[in-house]
Amino acid sequence: MQENQLFEYAIIRVVPKVEREEFLNVGVILYCKDLKFLDMRYMIDESRLHHFCKDLDLQELKEHLVAYENICKGNLNGGPIAKLDLPSRFRWLTATRSTIVQSSKVHPGLCKEPAKTLEHLFERLVLVE
Repeated sequence: MQENQLFEYAIIRVVPKVEREEFLNVGVILYCKDLKFLDMRYMIDESRLHHFCKDLDLQELKEHLVAYENICKGNLNGGPIAKLDLPSRFRWLTATRSTIVQSSKVHPGLCKEPAKTLEHLFERLVLVE
């Protein structure tokens, strides 16, 4: 029977006006060192984002999130950061920044199947209404 493994996750947030410090959760990124797992899930709810901030540039937001995804997955078009090892990519993606896309503080947990845990966190932290 597989034992629980330590994982870390952060919530990906859209912060349209950094000075206001208001945000909407749009995704989750999860890293599990022992299982060599790094992945993310996100969803852009255009209607909800429009109600939150009418002048938000959705195309720019999509580009930011695709860049995050490329780095997370280590895709070649993710640039030099995507070539780093898993822990370095996770730390870079979850570093404090003041842009339209930010992450929460990193939180730990235990899991047996990180992909299922990522899906559960995504449903609980992003898809809730």
